[in-house]
Amino acid sequence: MSKLRILVLTSSTGGGHDARAQAFAEWCFLLYRHDVDVRIEQMLEKSSVVNRTGVNFYNWIQRGAPWFHKIFYTMVEVLSYINRSNVRLGAGYYLEVLREYKPHLVFSVHDCLNRGYFQLARKTLGDAKVRCATYCGEFSGGWGYSRNWIEPTADLYVSRTPTARDYAVKCGIPPERARVRGYLMQPRAHLEAMDEPARRKFRTEQLGLDPTRFTVFLATGGNGANNHAALLPALLKYADRIQAIIICGRDKETFNALIHWRALHPEFTCYIEGYSETVHLLMQVSDCIVTRGGTTTCAKALHFQCPIIFNAFGGIMPQEQLTWKFFRNGAASEKIEDAADFARIIDAWMADPAAYQSVREHFVRLRYEEDPTVLIDELVNLANEVPHAKLRRQPYPPVVREPVKPSRPPFPLTDTPS
Repeated sequence: MSKLRILVLTSSTGGGHDARAQAFAEWCFLLYRHDVDVRIEQMLEKSSVVNRTGVNFYNWIQRGAPWFHKIFYTMVEVLSYINRSNVRLGAGYYLEVLREYKPHLVFSVHDCLNRGYFQLARKTLGDAKVRCATYCGEFSGGWGYSRNWIEPTADLYVSRTPTARDYAVKCGIPPERARVRGYLMQPRAHLEAMDEPARRKFRTEQLGLDPTRFTVFLATGGNGANNHAALLPALLKYADRIQAIIICGRDKETFNALIHWRALHPEFTCYIEGYSETVHLLMQVSDCIVTRGGTTTCAKALHFQCPIIFNAFGGIMPQEQLTWKFFRNGAASEKIEDAADFARIIDAWMADPAAYQSVREHFVRLRYEEDPTVLIDELVNLANEVPHAKLRRQPYPPVVREPVKPSRPPFPLTDTPS
């Protein structure tokens, strides 16, 4: 039996695009096994020296100069005009992949891999031989929502939220092809959900933390952009009531410095890890997370009911602005531009536990339930309009519809150590 072939276009500008590509591939295998062949291509990096340089420059900006991204973003928007109907940079490699792989579906999870890429796929393979789809992970619209996302000829355009979907339609996506489908997280993020006893056990046995103490998650993406050193003094002040989970991404220098810091402050309980593959578990045992506005991390935080404090040190990148705006408008989430802002929030929560509880309640109201298999089935069925293959759909455990409600208070209600 011939396999269904799906080509996923992504790039490592940040970690969210690759995470969604990987999640899609894992879901396809879980539900369709070997009947669906997914090929993931880092198309920008592999197709052109210019593109690869741009990706590296983007990641450097994210780590060290977020303020500069306003200029870089404006430059990248020019691609929406350059690639209106064809691929101008890196077309040779893309054509090679199309001719060799002959995908039934080209699925883009990156803003710069829609315009021109879909037209070239149809021109190379034939209109009847390929379908094209986009998954846009932005939370809202406006400045920061790249025009490169908007390719009106897409057979299916998937948005994360109704707000983002409405903006895409306003920008030219036909409404009948636009869908809202939520998180697109890896299967394990749905399957490895912990109830309250499991969370307490995980804190104690896996992380060496107190099972009941208020837990702050200082997070970062794979690039390691962080301000952990500046934030820790605000937590150290409440060492008898607060503990921390800290991840460093691939920034070994930060990891080494934090290991030394922990040795110098034995009174403060914390768990430190470099690049983590279990962020979905760490979020479930945290009471809040400090992170930049990366869409994948923030979507997971929302799914696992972990309120976000947005890290805006050095400014907010345009794409991050979309995420911050969504949570600010919907849940009054706060951002911090320096250590004093963070200390102010922590001081307020420690002085009045009800203040934190109010933040959490507003945040959780934004949360939505979804069946994660709906999007996968839609994309596979779209691809299968070409070969009409006989696919054997595997059963999937039912999704938990009711979120687990914590039975413990967010932190001790007195000043005495827990």
